[in-house]
Amino acid sequence: MQTLDIIVPVFNEQEVMPLFQKRITEIMDSCDVQWRVIFVDDGSSDDSLVMMQQAHEEDGRFGYLTLSRNFGKEYALTAGLDHATADAVVVIDVDLQDPPELIPEMISACREGYDVVYATRKQRHGETWAKKATANGFYRIINAMSKISIPKDTGDYRLMNKKAYTAVNTLRERNRFMKGLFAWVGYKQKQIMFEREPRAAGTTKWNYSKLWRFALDGITSFSYLPLRFATWIGMAVATFAFIYGAVIIGKTLIFGNDVPGYPSLMTVVLFLGGIQLTALGIIGEYLGRMFNESKQRPLYLVSEFKPPKQ
Repeated sequence: MQTLDIIVPVFNEQEVMPLFQKRITEIMDSCDVQWRVIFVDDGSSDDSLVMMQQAHEEDGRFGYLTLSRNFGKEYALTAGLDHATADAVVVIDVDLQDPPELIPEMISACREGYDVVYATRKQRHGETWAKKATANGFYRIINAMSKISIPKDTGDYRLMNKKAYTAVNTLRERNRFMKGLFAWVGYKQKQIMFEREPRAAGTTKWNYSKLWRFALDGITSFSYLPLRFATWIGMAVATFAFIYGAVIIGKTLIFGNDVPGYPSLMTVVLFLGGIQLTALGIIGEYLGRMFNESKQRPLYLVSEFKPPKQ
């Protein structure tokens, strides 16, 4: 491996951009590799793009790609990978929670023959207990439902050689869950453990609403088990209703026809209605994703591309 492209998605990160540029330059200059940085501006509304332009003027090894609007991090990553040309790529966030100091170790592992080297968090500093708990629960659920094993506590931070990231680029599905796509392609992979630090500057762009949608995309992209759950629940409720109906008929034949109570009737109706709506909601999630795929829209649109100098 002689060349390395570093893909950095950016959305309103003007506070941390100078820190990232300085730190990544110091680290990469110590590595025996020709490196470039490709910032991907995902429709930022602050001065992030201006800082990318300044970085490009100051150091030709920094390039930038601007999308026509905010498409989301998964699509920004896709755009960066599509424009990579090096022997390997590193995907890293600009907030410096994932330390760039791991890149030399990743490069060494790649030269030892690993196609993918991913970083796994053994500690998550600067995050609330609720976020840690929900993240842990998400990985348990998706790995229980999916045939693809997605490493726990592992984000997008990783190195991939050209064989691996070219394979990822062939996957053009619209509802993108990059962690799952990285795991799906397989190849020879190595794990590196690290302690995740708090953000160097700025604030996180992920709220619980976005995280919920992210989790739904992950589960529905890599598992159809929820559809089976809907079937199983429907069969269980139907069996229960059949047994309950048989009991009512038996009681009527033996003890006569008593007037059924209003509360029990409403309980049964609401229970069955809730089950039906839940099943329809699950089916709707998958149907909506099929609708998005059928439209065949491009994953993203590029407004401007200033490649780094070779």
